Amino acid sequence: MGRRSDRRKVVRVHGAEATTRPDTLAVEEPLEVRVDGTQLAITMRTPGDDFELAVGFLVSEGVLTAPSQVRTVRYCEDGRPDPTYNVVDVVLSPGVAGPLHHRHTYVSSSCGICGKESLDAVRGQARWTLDEDTLEVDAALISSLPELLRQGQAVFERTGGLHAAGLFTPDGELVCLREDVGRHNAVDKVIGWALMNDRLPLRGHLLQLSGRASFELVQKAWLAGLPVLSAVSAPSTLAVDLATEAGMTLAGFVRGESMNVYAGSHRVRIGPGA
Repeated sequence: MGRRSDRRKVVRVHGAEATTRPDTLAVEEPLEVRVDGTQLAITMRTPGDDFELAVGFLVSEGVLTAPSQVRTVRYCEDGRPDPTYNVVDVVLSPGVAGPLHHRHTYVSSSCGICGKESLDAVRGQARWTLDEDTLEVDAALISSLPELLRQGQAVFERTGGLHAAGLFTPDGELVCLREDVGRHNAVDKVIGWALMNDRLPLRGHLLQLSGRASFELVQKAWLAGLPVLSAVSAPSTLAVDLATEAGMTLAGFVRGESMNVYAGSHRVRIGPGA
């Protein structure tokens, strides 16, 4: 399996002085996702938790909702004498319908494997109604999540170059944390972990992001049944619109004791009596 970090020589410049030294960087490599042997998409990712990434992506595509729908997940060596472990094949259980179409798509780590382009498609894929989730959380709890997430980022501490997604309980317990060069991949890894451990839908949980909240990340959270999504940076307009329609609580600019709640503020308890 590939390493998550590696060393490269750099020239460090400080004022008028320059020194040469090794630096630790996050690894970025392609991962080809196949379904029943047919290529679906290629994404740039940080090696590790590849099975979770592939399975989580299929949850985001509306293909999977339960671990029983997956017969097996495996690396494809393709007869190579030195396998790179950069091809994962998800074999579906008999009777499980695969993706409606195969993308044959290459996408960068900054984009991730993006979901369907239209709101209508997302509505059709959603399996769980978030309005039924009665979760309420203190604003102070949401404010604490970015630091709790950072404390769990082992590879980020060495490289400073990875996004993270962390799944938390309403008591602030970290249930699952995944890192990746792609923010979408980090979320898919968490969702894949949830499916493989039969935890979907993720009712009563919060997902904390290390970056911004895009439309695709809200889509992924909705399809995983997550009622609360929190990010340290801004959401997009489409992200807010989709969260509102889904009945999801969406918080952005969660820094220190402040945050902006863009949707679902009824779940956030504010004030001394919270």
